[in-house]
Amino acid sequence: MSRRSRPARIQNPNSPNLRSELVQAAARMIAEDGLDYGFAKRKAVRQLGLPESFPLPSNAEVETALRDYQAIYQEDEQVERIAALRCAAVELMHRLAPFSPWLTGSVLDGTAGRHARIDILLFPDSAKEVEIFLLDQGIAFHHGNPRNERVEAVLVIDEDEMPANLIVLPPREERINFKGHDGRTRERARVEAVEAICAAAGQIC
Repeated sequence: MSRRSRPARIQNPNSPNLRSELVQAAARMIAEDGLDYGFAKRKAVRQLGLPESFPLPSNAEVETALRDYQAIYQEDEQVERIAALRCAAVELMHRLAPFSPWLTGSVLDGTAGRHARIDILLFPDSAKEVEIFLLDQGIAFHHGNPRNERVEAVLVIDEDEMPANLIVLPPREERINFKGHDGRTRERARVEAVEAICAAAGQIC
């Protein structure tokens, strides 16, 4: 007599323990592997054997878990990483001053994980201006994939000491406060504000 296969266990999407496990798994992937939030959450769903339709946690939930993980497991490493990336961002922003640079993303908010990049918003008259500038400066780059139609280009710098995504937008977009997929306004800062953050941490770039 053949053994009947067991029916798949139905996962309760409202289970606090299961949701917490999903949040923790996604946070660990961001901290250790440098994944972005969306990809980390979807990968965590697969890793835990959950259905693709399982409701995903918000970025805010994952960010809280990420900060906790970094404070527990990567404290000294995290402090050094953020300091180095912010100094690199300051240097790069000064060089890109003609294009109205703003720092945003995980380097600004202090959650940058391993393999994270510096995200800088630029507002030139055209993306070609930035490309020519980088070539004149001897800064190697390649093109990345824009995440939405508002972005004219993403210029990726792969230097070990200055890994960066230069996100090029039209000048009119500079007045707009951008929001992430979870509806939260994305913080951004001018180079003077970044320098002030570094100085407050006892860091001189």
